[in-house]
Amino acid sequence: MKLIQKIGILLFLVGIGTFTLIPFLGSYQLDKKTVLENTKDIHQEKMSEVLEPMYGEVYNSNFGFISAFKTNFNNYNDGLKEQSLWDQVIWDDYSFPLAKAALSSPVKENPWLFLMLSIGLAAIGGLLYNLPKHRDEPAGVKNNGVFHSAMKNRGWMGMITGAYLILFYIILYWFPAYIVNLVSMVDPVSMILSGNPASQWFLYGLIYTLAILVMGIRMFRKYRGNRYQQLRTASVMFFQTAFAFLIPEILVLFNQPYFDFKNIWPLDYDFFYDYQIDTFLSAGGVGMFMLIWGILLIIIGVPVFTYFFGKRWYCSWVCGCGGLAETVGDPYRQLSDKSLKAWKYERVIIHSVLVLAVVMTLLTIVNYFSGFSLLGNVTNQLHSFYGFAIGSAFAGVVGTGFYPFMGNRVWCRFGCPLAAYLGLVQRFKSRFRITTNGGQCISCGNCSTYCEMGIDVRWYAQRGQNIVRSSCVGCGVCSSVCPRGVLKLENNSEEGRINELPIIIGNDSIKLNA
Repeated sequence: MKLIQKIGILLFLVGIGTFTLIPFLGSYQLDKKTVLENTKDIHQEKMSEVLEPMYGEVYNSNFGFISAFKTNFNNYNDGLKEQSLWDQVIWDDYSFPLAKAALSSPVKENPWLFLMLSIGLAAIGGLLYNLPKHRDEPAGVKNNGVFHSAMKNRGWMGMITGAYLILFYIILYWFPAYIVNLVSMVDPVSMILSGNPASQWFLYGLIYTLAILVMGIRMFRKYRGNRYQQLRTASVMFFQTAFAFLIPEILVLFNQPYFDFKNIWPLDYDFFYDYQIDTFLSAGGVGMFMLIWGILLIIIGVPVFTYFFGKRWYCSWVCGCGGLAETVGDPYRQLSDKSLKAWKYERVIIHSVLVLAVVMTLLTIVNYFSGFSLLGNVTNQLHSFYGFAIGSAFAGVVGTGFYPFMGNRVWCRFGCPLAAYLGLVQRFKSRFRITTNGGQCISCGNCSTYCEMGIDVRWYAQRGQNIVRSSCVGCGVCSSVCPRGVLKLENNSEEGRINELPIIIGNDSIKLNA
């Protein structure tokens, strides 16, 4: 078994190494035809003139090609800006489509081969490493040596992993022209599913889904014997694969709008943007169903399901962000800060993001139906700010890249506006709670250590006080790691849900209303 795991690690490292080297392969050559085919009609003539100095030149690296492109493109736009000719400035960024079209590389010629040598080997290596884990051990959650691990306790391996993830997200969101080789590599898969060439988001979706599937196998091995954890893992694997990845791509294949049926506003923050509404309305009956479905989830689905099951129905069973956190991020769950200071920051930041999302959406809806632009260009500026700061930097770069630094639920704890919405319902109007038996608690601290949401579960368990925190996602790991069966996830009547029981030992009663 150890040999199989070592082979798995080797294959994984080879796959990651190949994936990292692929962007540097090949050369780039631009001509007028390529420019005309990959720019909008209104920009074709001007772009062909602006980029004429690049025609016939061969660039042996993406850095050289993109540098030349930006020099010519920015010189043109800067000249117009100096003259205040804003209506003639080309605001679209064509670096990605032109770099992809101008690319000539072995990856583009043999995409399946390089896909197998990179993402394929990494996935196979991950499976070979995870499948034998815990095979010869009795069932039960074991985290032996987790605080002595260079990967799992902010050691050098964890730091390298975090830096790699952060760099990948930065390039993916803001510099995709540098990874056109990787995008070209997954073109055949995209063509099969949607009939269209791949974008950087298809590449990301494929990697995201495979990561959840591979690390989901690890969860099955780690939590074997725990039916709740295995069902929960199977659920997030299914929803990510089917609803977040396959169904939206297949919809495009049938000329329908790209739509993730499980994504809910305000996590899906652009749901009410004018272009999105126009897309739904122009898609006939299917588009209208998507629009109505999304609205019903917001105003009926979230309150009803959260009332009966707490926010766990979404955050721990359906959500893709939660799915990645629970599978890929599980080795880092013990790094979540349980301090009172962190909790105070959490409450302020996450609810501020929710308020910002609500204000932005209200302005967007008013502008769409009123026929005039409320507050001038403020709405568009809010869209840009929110997309950059929250949708990209927070949800992507920090939300995932910081797993090895701050635990696996950074985005869910501090940034997700849907988690804040669900949490408010759960806190004040829900049947869900985690009940505790203080008389059985031995204060081992396992529950607090492995709470990914930064809740000091032991504090409640010692006092026999129910846990009704708005941040709790009901993952159930605290109950899984408790050696005495003190903790139990329940959906019961609201009566007695928020209890104020005294300390089991002592004369003073300590209460926590939160």
